[in-house]
Amino acid sequence: MDSSTTAGLWDRLTGIQAAPDLWLVIATGLAALATVGPRPVWRLSRNAITIAHEGGHGLLALLTGRRLDGIRLHSDTSGVTVSRGKPTGVGMVLTAVAGYTAPSLLGLGGAALLSAHRITLLLWAATALLLAMLVMIRNAYGLLTVVLTGAAFVLVSWLTPADVQAVFAYAVVWFLLLGGVRPVFELGAKRRHGGAPDSDADQLGRLTHLHPVVWLLLFHVVALCSLVGGGRWLLAL
Repeated sequence: MDSSTTAGLWDRLTGIQAAPDLWLVIATGLAALATVGPRPVWRLSRNAITIAHEGGHGLLALLTGRRLDGIRLHSDTSGVTVSRGKPTGVGMVLTAVAGYTAPSLLGLGGAALLSAHRITLLLWAATALLLAMLVMIRNAYGLLTVVLTGAAFVLVSWLTPADVQAVFAYAVVWFLLLGGVRPVFELGAKRRHGGAPDSDADQLGRLTHLHPVVWLLLFHVVALCSLVGGGRWLLAL
């Protein structure tokens, strides 16, 4: 690849793209809400939130010095991230916290990029994260899910005009912000009925000797604050 091609790619990556009209931003938000609200649709779309959830566990495991053995994604939209290292301590706590907070924080970061009109940078960064996650997937369903998701980003990034990329990017970020909220409420409902005894909140409770409800409250705060803050950025309020 010659220097002119490299410079062109860099300019494309770091360049500023025009945001869609406000009505399109609102429309993408409503479309994202339609994929999060109805239960039949949510059972399918939740797979993407699981990718972000388990990716959050994996990323923090690596950042805190743990050894990441692999990630599995299942057809029931559950997932498992296996890492090795000290079974207690800050690293383990941060790794456990990262799951339920990852979709919302990714959405908030995406909203910040879109508010700065960095649409291409957002799409390429998301593709890079999916590629990095792909090498850690350890089951066929997880591999298929991540490959299809990554392929969607690649196709949109390279084969569609700028206005289509913008609509896609806004829809993805709205989906992460909205989709990050529902699993936290679902976890709370399961716990009220005696379910999910090994949830992230319960594991954090055992690790820190704080009641799991404290961690559940933290998940709610992160999800809702990210939705409000990210929504304001997307709507340019």
